[in-house]
Amino acid sequence: MIDIDQANQTAVTRMMEARPILKSIDTALDVIPGMRENLLLHAGPPITWERASGPMRGAIVGALIYEGLAADWADAEHLVKSGEVDLEPCHEHSSVGPMAGVTSASMKVYVLENVTHGNTAYCNLNEGYGKVLRYGAYSEEVLAKLRWMNELMGPMLAEALDKSEDGLDIRALLAESLHMGDEGHNRNKAGSIIFTTKLAPLIAQTGYSDEEKAKVLQFLGDNALSVLNPVMGACKAMADAAHGVAGSTLMTTMARNGTDLGIRVSGLGDQWFTGPVGQPRGLYFSGFTADDASGDIGDSTITETVGIGAFAMAAAPAIVTFISGTAQDALNATMEMYEITLAENTHFTIPYLDFKGTPTGVDIRKVIELGITPRINTGIAHKEAGVGQVGAGLVRPPMNVFEEALIAYAEQYGLG
Repeated sequence: MIDIDQANQTAVTRMMEARPILKSIDTALDVIPGMRENLLLHAGPPITWERASGPMRGAIVGALIYEGLAADWADAEHLVKSGEVDLEPCHEHSSVGPMAGVTSASMKVYVLENVTHGNTAYCNLNEGYGKVLRYGAYSEEVLAKLRWMNELMGPMLAEALDKSEDGLDIRALLAESLHMGDEGHNRNKAGSIIFTTKLAPLIAQTGYSDEEKAKVLQFLGDNALSVLNPVMGACKAMADAAHGVAGSTLMTTMARNGTDLGIRVSGLGDQWFTGPVGQPRGLYFSGFTADDASGDIGDSTITETVGIGAFAMAAAPAIVTFISGTAQDALNATMEMYEITLAENTHFTIPYLDFKGTPTGVDIRKVIELGITPRINTGIAHKEAGVGQVGAGLVRPPMNVFEEALIAYAEQYGLG
């Protein structure tokens, strides 16, 4: 007879004890398991071109043009629909990506090693704000920025990290940033400042010109999301450390592709349980309304999966100015998540709650029993490719994914 409580304790302890270190930056083709030249990784569960959202299609087109595999939208669409180019989830390759999450073979990626358990995770580089690939933009301006990131910033940061004896401890960075008003998903202002500050002396030691160093430092410093991508990679390393524990009902993946939301469960292998994505409720930028919004999209819910993001909103009351609501709403969000989680995090704590650990490790049984689904903080993409971000807000996953996962669990472990 499986001891579910013991299995869950093992899984959530592994999640919390995982210590992801940013070790290097490398080329996706050279380091991501299973990566190949005709493969595009994307956010969320598996998706086809026919079912893909506008921003997902735009990011796919942009990546294929960037790689020199397509000249325009028609070329790119043909390559994908004919099967000459494959689409697979980042999560199936130890990776994550924000929003559309599209990662192609030649792109530079952060490499994060969980030094506690030995697994490694990857995430692409953050493009900053405005018209960017992750929101489905693919103009020459977007592609030029990607080339600059790949040809200058990525190699410079790789050289800088080589100067560091131990790499950057992202778990420690996150713990500090939560004490400075971040929640680790939509609000990363403090974390990005810490990240840039830690990189600056290492960048100064590289062999690049002062002008090139200044440009990279300004890009990092001006981007309040610069740390999001290594944070996501770190969270992926934590979640993967908890995956594969026989009998565990701990959720180890929650991700969206703009059409479907999918979860995976520690004790159920790599099976996806999917349902329709929600429509975020939040604040829209001037000139946009909910009618302009794409369905929820991105792998950044890996943050909520390991106990930060919306689960840590009580640490970041100022976030409500970006996603709507009040400071009390932020507190209420965190308090509700204690109801469906297995532990209080031993490393991520909330000053306002007398340094109580963040609610960590969603138990699918509790979700069903209490009728409470996880909260998610999210950016909102325009439904059409190329427009970009139109707002930010809150959303929840559909209940059916947890119901189907629990049924599968009962069948697998003979509890039905």
